[in-house]
Amino acid sequence: MENYQRTATLLLQERVSETVRRLIVVAGPRQIGKTTAVQQVLRGRQPASYQFHAVDAPTSTGNELPTDFSVDVGRSLMFRAGSDSPTQRNENWLIERWQTARNAARSWHHQSIEALLAGRPPSTHATEKETSPTPYVLVFDEIQHIPGWSSVVKGLWDQDRAQNLPMHVVVLGSAPLLMQRGLSESLMGRFELLEMTHWSYSEMRDCFGFTLDQYIYFGGYPGPAPLVVQGQELRWRNEVLHSLIEPNLVKDILALARIEKPAVLRQLFEVGCSYSGQIVALTKLLVQLNDAGNTTTLTHYLKLLRAAGLLAGLEKYAAQMIRQRAAPPKLNVLNTAFVSVYCGKTFAQARNDHAFWGHLVESSIGAHLLNSAADGMSVAYWRESPYEVDFVLQQGDRICALEVKSAAHDQSARKGLRAFAEKHDRLNVRTEVLGGDDFALADALTHPASHWLPEP
Repeated sequence: MENYQRTATLLLQERVSETVRRLIVVAGPRQIGKTTAVQQVLRGRQPASYQFHAVDAPTSTGNELPTDFSVDVGRSLMFRAGSDSPTQRNENWLIERWQTARNAARSWHHQSIEALLAGRPPSTHATEKETSPTPYVLVFDEIQHIPGWSSVVKGLWDQDRAQNLPMHVVVLGSAPLLMQRGLSESLMGRFELLEMTHWSYSEMRDCFGFTLDQYIYFGGYPGPAPLVVQGQELRWRNEVLHSLIEPNLVKDILALARIEKPAVLRQLFEVGCSYSGQIVALTKLLVQLNDAGNTTTLTHYLKLLRAAGLLAGLEKYAAQMIRQRAAPPKLNVLNTAFVSVYCGKTFAQARNDHAFWGHLVESSIGAHLLNSAADGMSVAYWRESPYEVDFVLQQGDRICALEVKSAAHDQSARKGLRAFAEKHDRLNVRTEVLGGDDFALADALTHPASHWLPEP
């Protein structure tokens, strides 16, 4: 695990080696390896060239990285479970750490230039590249815990840019709602976003040796993955429920957004997981939820759950936006681990239940499409009785309709696709059937959503 690097890690490594241009923001759901990715990059640098501050840690020395590479699960649990609360982290704490890093960055820059000049032959002249050392790096992990963090960062960052300070600043956050709010309110135009998502099938396979069936059932959480390999399914279930889902609901949504009915939000997530892969009218959900209020409340809560990387309510694809929004949503988890935790079926039982497994396969494909969709790409569904298409991808004028099959199929599987193509014959439409056997499903899960769109 400690030697495995995700694409985002390699990209971050490139960014902190470049000339400083933008604040670097690493954001995404909890426990997917954001902290580990940054630690991997920093471990390849000299200790004097960076400072790492975990805002939610009891202490923060600046350059002492955790030795545990089991993603960020262990560190987060340790700080939450302990009786000692972290040192108060506020605006003053952030400013003090930033100023200390500024001094260290200037010192690192001067020492590096001297070392570069000392290493060249006296008869040659140093080029700009030879006298431009790798910039210093300042990292703040879980920065969303500092009240008003984005306004403070804006002021400090603007001061650094005015002085052309050679110091990269990397901020990490596992609360997408608060991160998005801070970025849009204060830091617009000043940052580059490196968005990390749930782990894909190919990543879980290459890092942990997951089989296709294991990925479909256990999903893409790296922290508890070793428990799956060891056959400790009950421990895996407990860790996902109490260490991953609960912090998402309690810390990232209930604590950071205005929720008038927190019990309804929790019920909606649990019920939504059981309906993943299905089109469900909000009025039907209202009947199953206690004191749910109205459909407007549920629509709002679904948006919050999606922003937290938990559950999405896909809209119906339609040429007219009004018709699109009026249609019932198709629910889809962002990680099939959520479905398996609440389904009440073991891995073996789920695999032998053909109907349930079919829904799980469709949810797995849906989660993969949502997690791998590029900026500006939408993931929807389409239905006009008696025809239905599982997923519709759109980016600009390029559209792809996808039908998912967990087992062998005949040409009847394409009825919905043909109906969709005929109705939208004036558009640049591609149609595909994904799956049908293990090889085809595995292939579908190794390509990003953009792979299925027609050529521009």
